[in-house]
Amino acid sequence: MKNSWRLLLTLLASFALVAAACGSSDDTVDAGSDEVESFNMGLTFDIGGRGDQSFNDSAAAGADRAVEDLGITVSDAEPNADGSDRAILLQAQADASTLVVAVGFLFADDVVAVAAENPDVNFAVVDDAMLDFEADPPVSRGDNIAGLTFAEEQGSFLVGAAAALKSETNTLGFIGGVGGFGLIEKFEAGFTAGAQAVNPDVVVIPQYITQAPDFDGFFAGDRAREIALSMYDQGADIIYHAAGGSGAGLFEAAAEQSESTGSQVWAIGVDSDQYNTAGAEAQPYILTSMLKRVDNAVYEITTSHANGDFTAGNVVYDLSTDGVGYSTSGGYIDDITDQLEEFKAQIVSGDIVVPTAP
Repeated sequence: MKNSWRLLLTLLASFALVAAACGSSDDTVDAGSDEVESFNMGLTFDIGGRGDQSFNDSAAAGADRAVEDLGITVSDAEPNADGSDRAILLQAQADASTLVVAVGFLFADDVVAVAAENPDVNFAVVDDAMLDFEADPPVSRGDNIAGLTFAEEQGSFLVGAAAALKSETNTLGFIGGVGGFGLIEKFEAGFTAGAQAVNPDVVVIPQYITQAPDFDGFFAGDRAREIALSMYDQGADIIYHAAGGSGAGLFEAAAEQSESTGSQVWAIGVDSDQYNTAGAEAQPYILTSMLKRVDNAVYEITTSHANGDFTAGNVVYDLSTDGVGYSTSGGYIDDITDQLEEFKAQIVSGDIVVPTAP
């Protein structure tokens, strides 16, 4: 059965590649200083795929920009509901591509296995360093594998500072999609540190929807809504989420709470500028978003591959490279951006070291 699925997916990916190629009369692109042959990039989303208004959509935006700027083709895929076909999808992408980008740390082990079988294909994994930490110093888990990671704690520090500067109750909330594996805790740690840098007495109420290895917390909007309403009832007037697709439930709760009580409460988005992706009905309640520039990472690794400059190992995107940041859409934090920029400068200079664990 697995072989049948692999064959089917390989044929579909190959068909997409041929169809895209037939639609273009130019088989070269100007990628930086060198003219190189056009190629297909395989983009393998995490569960939720294109349209999640968050993590996957940010990766898709980077791929779309690469198509526009570099003239490449992109074939994309999404795992089934339990993610059990990740390796099959990766192999199908490798059969039709010279670069495969996997969106999410859950692909890490499968990428290592598939990359070893496809040494002429480059791979990149978003949110995993792809390093063997048993080696001293750590080395890449494969000569054709790059890890794209982010200083989420730094961007979260800035939106935490924004929340504390805007809060009228000095009580904030944090909703994590899935706890217990270290990544989402970075968001919580930075958010709390930023808030307390503004006001040491601010209270942050944290709650995770699920604990690893149960990753359903990233797709549980109803549960996020319930948690958010409870936090608002406890006095929180601003809640930050790092919960993927579940964030939609937070936005619903912010609107519901504000309209039912007549007192404005806020939500803070994550990954993408969610003021622009969550819909017009949510916009009056989204104070800002922590920007995790997955789009830039996908675009840059694609450009490096196009230039022949692909390098295995880990690339970290932080405030110094605008790999993380905050949004100003809606104008709700325009009056405090000077203060946020001061914090940003202190983090970049090293005067402030943001914690990565709560």
